[in-house]
Amino acid sequence: MGRRYDCADAEQRAAGLTDAASAVRKGELVVLPTDTVYGIGADAFTPSAVTALLEAKGRGRDMPPPVLVGTVRAANALVEDLGPYGQDLIDAFWPGPLTLVCKANRSLSWDLGDTKGTVAVRMPLHPVALDLLKETGPMAVSSANRSGAPAATTAQNAEEQLGDAIAVYLDGGPCADDTPSSILDLTTAVPRLLRKGAISVEKLRGIVGYVATD
Repeated sequence: MGRRYDCADAEQRAAGLTDAASAVRKGELVVLPTDTVYGIGADAFTPSAVTALLEAKGRGRDMPPPVLVGTVRAANALVEDLGPYGQDLIDAFWPGPLTLVCKANRSLSWDLGDTKGTVAVRMPLHPVALDLLKETGPMAVSSANRSGAPAATTAQNAEEQLGDAIAVYLDGGPCADDTPSSILDLTTAVPRLLRKGAISVEKLRGIVGYVATD
């Protein structure tokens, strides 16, 4: 079974973060708490690890995972261009439950799946996640559940679904809210909402003016 650490305990949290960072560097998978639901994470720059993440979820390359970052600077390095609204949205809502889809930096050698040259990037508002991301750098992170099953709101939920596919489980207690992040596409002339989530359309429009919704 994967190694599990109770992050409410300071010693276990420190040991868990060290173990998780080491596992990510080795191309293994970890489960971490975020400000929305638990996530399954892998080094974004290790293609075999991203493939393992998709296999653990039971997903194909047609559903590439988003990338979580621990700093705004890390996000800037991943994208070609934030467009006219990206920085204002980051200033307003990061760290927090807003995922921005941008054109990916073409010089990066990574393989997240069939991304069509884009990357979905987010900085989560969770101390355990941020501490891990500052150690590992950008991680491909998707919700910690088998495809089609409910998203995990506890480390126990995640372990029941993912079992031995995960090297390290960081237990940050139950999620305060299981509403997913809002996903906003900035690759088109008008920002387009791809998924309704924790940040309302009204709040987004307060920053960018018009938001297209399907």
